[in-house]
Amino acid sequence: MKKIVVLIVLSIWGTGLFGQEVKAKGPKLWKTLADVKYEIQKDEYGDVYVPVFGEDIQAIKDQLVEVEGYVIPSDITFVNDYLIISSLPISECFFCGSGGPETVMEIHLKKGEKYKYNSKRLKFRGKLVLNATNPDKLMYQLVDSEFLGLADDSY
Repeated sequence: MKKIVVLIVLSIWGTGLFGQEVKAKGPKLWKTLADVKYEIQKDEYGDVYVPVFGEDIQAIKDQLVEVEGYVIPSDITFVNDYLIISSLPISECFFCGSGGPETVMEIHLKKGEKYKYNSKRLKFRGKLVLNATNPDKLMYQLVDSEFLGLADDSY
């Protein structure tokens, strides 16, 4: 009987521990996130471009993902619990260059999680949240995220 109870406890514990499989990561994730179209809607200020996410994006919504990107320096970059990353270097990013809004993501770090600013590509793991309703936020959010360090080939 004790063996059965131990096996049940271990299987439940193992499921919780290992059940969080990373659904997408690296360059493949950014390619998946590029599958977005826009629908023009009206609000009190005029036309608003609302993202319509493709099936592959919907499949990883609210799932654990690993993303690599360059930190976009701003006033909030050094707050240490919130930052914005780009799949492209700063000279080509959405805010400074030719990239579109699908090339940037807000990172919301777990409480107590820290990262050190670096101009190289960094890696984060967290839950991907899609935003199609709040125009004051980016359409991709990584919540409860952890800083994993430098991306493997960032040298």
